[in-house]
Amino acid sequence: MSHEIKNICVYCGSGNGLSPIYKQTAIQVGADIAKNNIGLIYGGGSTGLMGATAQSALNNGGYVTGVIPEFLQDKEIMLEDCSELIVTQNMHERKTLFFEKSDAFIALPGGIGTLEELVEMLTWKQLGQHNKKVLIANINGFWDPLITLIKQMQAETFIRKGMEVEFLVANQPEEVVPLLLGQI
Repeated sequence: MSHEIKNICVYCGSGNGLSPIYKQTAIQVGADIAKNNIGLIYGGGSTGLMGATAQSALNNGGYVTGVIPEFLQDKEIMLEDCSELIVTQNMHERKTLFFEKSDAFIALPGGIGTLEELVEMLTWKQLGQHNKKVLIANINGFWDPLITLIKQMQAETFIRKGMEVEFLVANQPEEVVPLLLGQI
């Protein structure tokens, strides 16, 4: 049915958000990825949910690839401990590498960049450009407005029958990676 997942790209914020559950989720996801011998591909930062996910994967023996554009090197503190750190010329190259190196995608809570990356993967999947799993970690109902919007797009037929947007939704931190891997 689906191909083997060797690397998972995690989209998430460089901040922690207001609720401590977001950082707890990032730590859980990083650990679960590593414990399943899967590589983590992420944005390369050391702060917020990005840093928590990567550090947790590293702490659990995981292989972590950070991908950061040159112009963000000064704005975001890079995680020097990454197994591999790739510096790209721009955001387009960064997102291309995220896509090419990853077999599945997880969106944790985050800001506009996280939203944009998630929506791009959903669009590409909808248009048949890939068949990789996309999971929305709807922790604390964070992504409820987006999920509602997608349902509204379907109800208003802007997303037509046969062109549905396929994604998984996990509501609890401990469900995220197991649901993506088909373990639950």
